[in-house]
Amino acid sequence: METAQTTAIKKPKTEKFIPKGLQLFRKKRYVWYVILTIVLLVAPFITINGIHIFLLSFTRGELHLFFVNFNFQELYVLPFLTILLFVGIFLMTTMGGRVWCGWGCPQTIFRVIYRDLIQTKILRLRKKISNKQQPLVLNTASKKFRYFLGLVIFFIISAIASADFLFYFVAPIDFWHSILNITDHFVFLGFWIVIGLFLFVDGCFIAENFCVYICPYARVQSVLYDNDTIMAIYNENRGGAVYMPDGKPNNFQGGNDHDCIDCLRCVQVCPAHIDIRKGMQLECVNCLECVDACTNVMGRMGKKSLVTWSSPNAIAKSNKIRFFRPKTIGYIVVLILIVIIAIVLAFNKKDTLLNINRTQETYEIRRSGAVDNAYKVLIENTDSKPHNFKIRVVGDLGKDIYVISPKDDSFEVAAQDSRIIVLVLRTNKNLSQEQDADTKLPIKVESYAVDDPKISIIKDSIFMYPTTDRLNRTVKKLKKEDY
Repeated sequence: METAQTTAIKKPKTEKFIPKGLQLFRKKRYVWYVILTIVLLVAPFITINGIHIFLLSFTRGELHLFFVNFNFQELYVLPFLTILLFVGIFLMTTMGGRVWCGWGCPQTIFRVIYRDLIQTKILRLRKKISNKQQPLVLNTASKKFRYFLGLVIFFIISAIASADFLFYFVAPIDFWHSILNITDHFVFLGFWIVIGLFLFVDGCFIAENFCVYICPYARVQSVLYDNDTIMAIYNENRGGAVYMPDGKPNNFQGGNDHDCIDCLRCVQVCPAHIDIRKGMQLECVNCLECVDACTNVMGRMGKKSLVTWSSPNAIAKSNKIRFFRPKTIGYIVVLILIVIIAIVLAFNKKDTLLNINRTQETYEIRRSGAVDNAYKVLIENTDSKPHNFKIRVVGDLGKDIYVISPKDDSFEVAAQDSRIIVLVLRTNKNLSQEQDADTKLPIKVESYAVDDPKISIIKDSIFMYPTTDRLNRTVKKLKKEDY
């Protein structure tokens, strides 16, 4: 006679097969969204000596990058940043498909906030976030009020997001100054309103249609993908062919000779409204909601998920994903080289800039025989501290040509500021090298900080000198006018 204990032992058990990590993609995404949002909101307020992590300020004429300040005359760094951006996108897409779209794009984050958090979790306008295909029905006054309340909440979020976006182009302190003096900054107010309205309309009404019809990234992905690119992919070998190669339905009946039971959970949860079993589609944003849904269903049946985050080659050959291949290694090498060059440029940037322009007059001859040249000089102090500057001529002609204006007293240039001065150079020595034409003498002009010898810059220019005949005739004429 069998006891209850023996019967319990003999009773077959169906263990859930939920691969570690796969069922947590949604939670991991939400955690990442929170971290990313906090970083983007806080980053504009983090400064070291008044320099931001990133700030491209057109009003200040500055680029702040990782607490290094670049003047607009030093924007040679921008091409490297552009190359870094594009090569980084190529590498990310080749390796992980549209992982940016599902895990970092503000469009996706805003839709999760509006649809899943505000409408579903807070206002209860939708029953659950696992069915995104169910249309929103506003058949009662209560639902209409809650729907309007959701729009108001998201409008406030859009205004905050718009301001935070502008913080990367207008320093927060300048932003608040513009708001307090809005009558003088209508253009700035217009940017804030237009960007905020776009985010609001996009998140609430355009929705995923932006990803399908507007965003150019969806078209680029098909060029960068290969058979080793990881994506949300349906295992047709195990699950069965739900669609024919031309995309038409295959009269599929779930649960026969294949694992897919046609529960449509992967379809219901998809924010892009596609069926992942149809293969790679440009609408897919790699949010991996379908992976979580199939993992839970198959796990209850003691089987592995039919939809996984893998690559076509890894699925077909049952191999590991090949992240490192000639294409991706090439991208990585280029990225490393660009980063090294950018770091070298950052450490070798000048704390002062000098721009020399000659005035319209070529030169002026004095009664004593001295020759003067005038220049318009722009000195910029890109350091975080004010400095006192002087100017002098260096090089081979440094002993023969000297500064008469400004005089020996140094002049101050404030931190992150510039100053325009009139520079007059003079020589008392006969420097004529030709008898039939004026001489262009190459000179080197140095601007240096009196209080910090490390801050200096040398620029090339020219010093015009008359022919000996012209010099003698002019001096003779000037002396004759004195009598």
